Amino acid sequence: MPLPRTRGTALRQRLAELRGPDVPAKALDARALAALAANPGCARRAILDGAGVNKAALASALGAPSAFGQSQFALTRGNAFEAKVKADGGAELLRLVHDKLDRSAEPPADARVPDLTAAGPRGRTARTELELREAAAHPGAWTLLDHPMLALDVAGSPAFLEPDAVVVHPDGSWTVVEIKSFPLLDGSADPAKVGAAARQAAVYVLALEEVAARLGAEGAPAPRVRHRVLLVCPRDFSNLPAASAVDIRKQRAVTARQLARLTRIEDIADALPEGTCFSPELPSDELTAAVESVPATYAPECLSACELAFHCRARSRQEGAVTSLGRPLRAELGGLTTVEDVLAAARGEAGDPDDPAVAALRRAAALRAEALEAACR
Repeated sequence: MPLPRTRGTALRQRLAELRGPDVPAKALDARALAALAANPGCARRAILDGAGVNKAALASALGAPSAFGQSQFALTRGNAFEAKVKADGGAELLRLVHDKLDRSAEPPADARVPDLTAAGPRGRTARTELELREAAAHPGAWTLLDHPMLALDVAGSPAFLEPDAVVVHPDGSWTVVEIKSFPLLDGSADPAKVGAAARQAAVYVLALEEVAARLGAEGAPAPRVRHRVLLVCPRDFSNLPAASAVDIRKQRAVTARQLARLTRIEDIADALPEGTCFSPELPSDELTAAVESVPATYAPECLSACELAFHCRARSRQEGAVTSLGRPLRAELGGLTTVEDVLAAARGEAGDPDDPAVAALRRAAALRAEALEAACR
């Protein structure tokens, strides 16, 4: 549900203050949103993403620059491939959608490709919703929305998302299309990359479901958002497009659940000290203090998903937090949150003997001592 106008305006002003004077907001895209949903307990990432802070610039200013991201060559190659797929009014793209997802429908011919140009993300979002409403009112035809703009409420703040394409089928249902530059080799692709694309597509599906719900509230039947998305990639080592239907129901359910767990951004902002600012132009000490004023929940998975991962990892190691060793281990240790606590429990110096984690640690320490003693004989 969108924020009331006055309340939303006050929050936007507060988030602009956190970015710093005259610093433009960095858009929260689906890839970042999927990574945020994978770590819903991290208030630091939530407020930085919600405020539109450029985390890559922030990490460099903190002395811990990020080491991931697409190369310029990969971006250029991806853009060229996407243009090829969408050439001639999206004829090849629509053919792939028909072939992989909707063979029972009439083959696409003379599909509608509406102009989605509008001023600003809110204008583009309204234009996209208008065209989706128009397509729903005239079933029986194919419609291709090229780079539509969708809005998704994230912890009380709207995130504007731009999928590669959304296709409206003749039966009125909607399909998300993801175009990637990694190859499909013999009909399959790297599972890790497919998984990342599926999580990204799940975010788009959630945003489309909000649009469908609004259209349904107007009295007409709510359009169906398909949970099988189309992944389009180069075939083998060529530049020819190939496609695969990917079921993202699991990713959608997980993402929806994790987003619901996010602390509201306005609550995090209200808890910050007065005058807090995350501008990379600030002196190092002041900037570090501002970042450290927001709690982080670091895990090794952050290294592949967050620009601040190296900074947070260093702090996590300094504090001896067991989360730096991985979430599965953290879950096994229960109330033992630091490495010092774990070692003390294993030595019998602290901890409740009836605690299963403490008992397991002491048993493991005893077995280790026996093994070392036997090895020294």
